[in-house]
Amino acid sequence: MTSTIVIIATIAIACLLRNPIKKAPMVFYGLSVAVIVLFFALSALGVPRWVSLAFFWTIHKCLVPLALFILVMYIGVFKRTSKVSLWLRPIRAELSIIAWILTVGHVVAYLRSYLSPIFYGTALQTNVFVGIIVAIILFVLLIVLGVTSFRAIKKNMSQQGWKNVQRLAYPFFAFTYIHLLCLLLPSAMRGGTAATISVIVYSIIFIAYFVLRIMRAISDRKEGITDASVDQEVAAA
Repeated sequence: MTSTIVIIATIAIACLLRNPIKKAPMVFYGLSVAVIVLFFALSALGVPRWVSLAFFWTIHKCLVPLALFILVMYIGVFKRTSKVSLWLRPIRAELSIIAWILTVGHVVAYLRSYLSPIFYGTALQTNVFVGIIVAIILFVLLIVLGVTSFRAIKKNMSQQGWKNVQRLAYPFFAFTYIHLLCLLLPSAMRGGTAATISVIVYSIIFIAYFVLRIMRAISDRKEGITDASVDQEVAAA
């Protein structure tokens, strides 16, 4: 339940902050970096328990970055000339970069806890091992997608080349789902209520996305909507 609340709240706040994000993205990038620095300094600062819990549910468990990635991906589900799409598409790259920065905290925290046993020769459970492999793939995709989301990098790439790279977002989203299942399914299969609810919620979110995205692609093709026409609409937003 907490995970669902964090995801919904994050998406709502991101939508409300659309204009500030569009107007001053560097401010939000800086704030994201500051959040990560603070996250790593929590133990040294001796913060209250509620602060630690807030960071645990937002950054450590990667729920805020995940929510932003869900929002970024779901933007593509809406009709490209719809109000929702025109409102959010102009900050799609910025949301991706913010999520990318915030994910660093999650990656470092979990790499530290999961890779330590390997170095000490401790055997890992199959789901954990598969989860680590998938996480490494995700990290590589994350770096490529994150770097190419910056407008300065995009300007130095061909339009087709940039679009081809950004299509990696689809396997990234799919591997994210697989990664979550690797971590949650064992507990869910043992009867864990929280894990079972999380598996159901994430399955609905991810499977619905891929179904709706395919439907949107088919619909756009039938209507003859091109990337050029979309770019004009977004630029005017």
